[in-house]
Amino acid sequence: MTSGFIEKLIARLDRLSPRQVKNLVERLVSERGFLENVFEALQEGVLILDPDGAVTFLNNAACGFFGLESEEAIGQSLDNTVRGLNWSSLTGPGRHSVNRDLEVFYPENRFLNFYLSPLVEDVDGKEELLGYVMLVRDITESRRETEEAIESEKLNALTLLAAGVAHEIGNPLNSLGIHLQLLERKVQDLPPGDRKKLEDHLATAHNEIQRLDSLLKEFLHAIRPANPLRKTGNLNLVLENTLTLLAPELEEHNVSIHLDLADDLPPLLLDADQIKQAFFNLLKNAYQALPGSGGDVHIESRFNEYEVVISVRDNGSGISPEVMGSLFEPFRSGRKSGTGLGLLIVRRIVRDHGGEIEVESEEGEGTTVRLYFPIVEKRVRLIEDTSSKPKSVIEV
Repeated sequence: MTSGFIEKLIARLDRLSPRQVKNLVERLVSERGFLENVFEALQEGVLILDPDGAVTFLNNAACGFFGLESEEAIGQSLDNTVRGLNWSSLTGPGRHSVNRDLEVFYPENRFLNFYLSPLVEDVDGKEELLGYVMLVRDITESRRETEEAIESEKLNALTLLAAGVAHEIGNPLNSLGIHLQLLERKVQDLPPGDRKKLEDHLATAHNEIQRLDSLLKEFLHAIRPANPLRKTGNLNLVLENTLTLLAPELEEHNVSIHLDLADDLPPLLLDADQIKQAFFNLLKNAYQALPGSGGDVHIESRFNEYEVVISVRDNGSGISPEVMGSLFEPFRSGRKSGTGLGLLIVRRIVRDHGGEIEVESEEGEGTTVRLYFPIVEKRVRLIEDTSSKPKSVIEV
């Protein structure tokens, strides 16, 4: 129903019978209801505002984005309805459209994009402002995908840089090794009394070269992307093997490990070596966060119908809010001697296995890291039948 038709209708309203007026009002209500149903079906949020910024209509999607109740929001200004938006700064002088991104934390953390556009009508050759329409889209997923792509590019660049550095360091190391071998041959020609001290020095230099070469190989292995070679395995077993490997270091630092592992943990398709590397990094981070006198590290494994969860909790120094904001960035660490690669490597390995990592920390209280691994093959469980029939085996 066009505005021109409505104006003509109003002009001759006094000529209509009560029945005709009733029919026209019912038609108007019906068309309004149809448009509202269309707006409610949209996944994008729609808010209609009057010229002063008060909400006159909002659909269910908008209510969901901002945690609002429609009845309470109607008539309220946008400033009071959506935290973080200032109506005067949005509209400003003149009538113009606004396109911005917005992060909200209630009812859940989302990244939104909103488009605010004026609604104008031509009245006698002049534009009259009727209000504004605000369209809101959820861009959380696309933003996450963009961040993952940027992170992947950073990791690839880091890998190329590390490979170049390893190559440049590796060549001199090889050269030093060759020259040490030549010196060893020369030393053999010396008298036994002079030979002993030189042989000790040469052995020390040779061991240090081997150690540097080993460190380079481990560093490259840690950050070089590699497809997991998956076999059926048990995360509890991998975790226990990692603890056995770290036992001397944990004992030296006076670290007490408290295990609470689910006995019937379902088997998963995993690369045991990569998962062991992830556990190694997590446990090392945990005990290095403890005070010099030692402390406790609690390790749990749990599972449900969909995933296996490994939790590593320490009572160490915790992570500051500043570091939490850049937790997975390379070379950003809360420790002076840290490289910032540990959690980055852990997240890459877990995501390569289809899982995710979650970090909770309070400065001065400790840190909890949870690893989530999806269960690909659904388990079969017995569900109690309330009837007299025997139990049914149901796949879940």
